[in-house]
Amino acid sequence: MNDEPLIARIRLNPHSRDVQRDLRDATDMHRTVMRMVPDGLGDSPRCQAGLLYRLDETDTTSTLLVQAANRLDPARLPAGYGQADIKSLTPMFTALRKGLAVRYRIVLNPAKRERLPLEAKGKRGRIKPLSGADADQWWLRRAADSGLHVHILTPTNMPAVRPRRQDPDGMRHSLIRYDGTATVTDPEALHEAVLAGIGRGKPYGAGLLSLAPAPAA
Repeated sequence: MNDEPLIARIRLNPHSRDVQRDLRDATDMHRTVMRMVPDGLGDSPRCQAGLLYRLDETDTTSTLLVQAANRLDPARLPAGYGQADIKSLTPMFTALRKGLAVRYRIVLNPAKRERLPLEAKGKRGRIKPLSGADADQWWLRRAADSGLHVHILTPTNMPAVRPRRQDPDGMRHSLIRYDGTATVTDPEALHEAVLAGIGRGKPYGAGLLSLAPAPAA
């Protein structure tokens, strides 16, 4: 059994009906990517598997990145779903060092819990999505806590997702993709952040942090 963290890069087949369904509904996408990890993982299988995913789309292609703690089986995806390549994340973790310049990409669900008045003691405020400068500052703080000093951040608003459920007021996940450059300040914290993911909305395509060496100036 492979005990290395893995990432699969799946170039999606646009003609697949399963792909078309998943691109329309984040709940279906989550169900599909969960097929890649072992069965019998208990009450919180996504957490037990360490599964994170992100959809990267261009005008011509859709690529699904799926990360897990140690096992991924693309053969369990629907037939004709896409072409998958799997690699270990261990070389990337080995290369992390303080002061390393990196490029990053992450889709996030920046949010905060509303503060309630004192008379509402014992109750919890609603989770409110953040946008604009508030979302940018949220990412800068979370990046710093995760061992990254961000130099450049370029936000791109993504289509919002709402989990399918009977309650029509279910939490709406507003997603923002950030691309940019940063310097590693704490390799161990960064290692943990990559494995655990960052922020809310992980079952719906948020939280997966991709890193690559930045080109020399």
